Amino acid sequence: MAIKIYNTLTRSKEDLKPGSPPLVTFYVCGPTVYDYIHIGNARVFIIFDVVRRYLEYRGYRVKMVQNYTDIDDKMINRANEQGITVAELADRFINAYLEDVGALKVRPADVTPKATEHIEDIIKLIEQLLENGYAYISDGDVYYDTAKFADYGQLSHQKQDDLLMGARVEPGEKKRSPLDFVLWKQKKEGEPAWDSPWGEGRPGWHIECSAMSTHFMNDTLDIHAGGADLIFPHHENEIAQTWGAEQRPLARYWVHAGYLNIEDQKMSKSLGNVRTVHELVKEYDPLDLRFLILSAHYRSPLNFSGELVGQSRSGRQRLQEMTANLLNALDKAEDNEGKHEEQLRRTLNEAKERFVEAMDDDFNTADGLGVIFDLARSCNIYLKEGYPYNKELLEEVAQFIREFNDIFEIIDISVPKNLDNEINEMIARRDEARANKDFATADQIRDELNSKGIVLEDTPHGTRWKRK
Repeated sequence: MAIKIYNTLTRSKEDLKPGSPPLVTFYVCGPTVYDYIHIGNARVFIIFDVVRRYLEYRGYRVKMVQNYTDIDDKMINRANEQGITVAELADRFINAYLEDVGALKVRPADVTPKATEHIEDIIKLIEQLLENGYAYISDGDVYYDTAKFADYGQLSHQKQDDLLMGARVEPGEKKRSPLDFVLWKQKKEGEPAWDSPWGEGRPGWHIECSAMSTHFMNDTLDIHAGGADLIFPHHENEIAQTWGAEQRPLARYWVHAGYLNIEDQKMSKSLGNVRTVHELVKEYDPLDLRFLILSAHYRSPLNFSGELVGQSRSGRQRLQEMTANLLNALDKAEDNEGKHEEQLRRTLNEAKERFVEAMDDDFNTADGLGVIFDLARSCNIYLKEGYPYNKELLEEVAQFIREFNDIFEIIDISVPKNLDNEINEMIARRDEARANKDFATADQIRDELNSKGIVLEDTPHGTRWKRK
């Protein structure tokens, strides 16, 4: 069954058909590195991290490029405020970005170029646009002529006349139409600048992604992704640039993550409710934040609040406890047939099919999580009633949980084995103390384990443990 992917360009779900299967070329617009990323940015990076992992799970070979915008007006202004160079500011916040997304378990892209590393590619692309008549020079600046591109507005599904009504000309701009956008800005005093055929200057924002995607992919991208806020003008302008220079589509599928609100309000500096990941990971477990973001379909609006993070923590802990109990039971399982296997085996087989169905349907992580919770309930029932456990069955369940977690990465299953052995040894000493009616020692061991975050449960089939 083919993966269905929602294409913003056509406003419909389409079968994923890469240009050179099994390779999928995947470009994600990265951060402008002038400040810490906020939780809305993090939603984009987490979502497309999971999309990438799922594509690999389904047998594709993914080449992901994610850029850093390390030169633009915001960066220049912030660097001047702090009395440092733009390059120093970029290095600082690239490192901060890597630290933040690392805490959220986002895997690095295969290629992470900086805009300033591709000035030659950018200049070459602008020269092509000028040669093809899609750009013009105006008082040292170079602009894209949107009137020359009949399909301008196709991604945002707006007509040029409607776009013109909301467009404006910024002070200092000398363009023919309010919709035209800058490709190259002439040098201003105190700004970084590079040599070009049009004099010293620096690139506009939109041109960098067209140039870098062409440099690394050489052809039409399979998937171009980002936040919904990039649909217009950034991605619209990327389409126009690539078509004007090379007469080809930039990407086959345009995929956008929905907006994130803070306690039912739009996140904005004016409201003072911007929540950076740098702050949030000090307040919340990063895996709880990741769980919250994956609990909704990526195209749907998502609300963020402390209460919702708490609900995510509870849900994630249920999966965490089930996994710990499962792995603990696996150590005690036997090769012979156990009791009450039929229901768990049926649920497992259904879960494998339903999980793929959910994720194949435009990467529906919310439904994918629902499948795992159904399996967890069935597994918990089996662990409570099915002793002696069947080793083969539990290993199948554990393997599927590992595969799920390789995609979602919301369960911590990295506890060293020697720690499990230490816990089991302490439980054995406690069981011996209880058998000898040495309840003071038994209680002391229970309290010591509790201080380590281990909760004991005495059952007719022996002592089970789980992590808080």
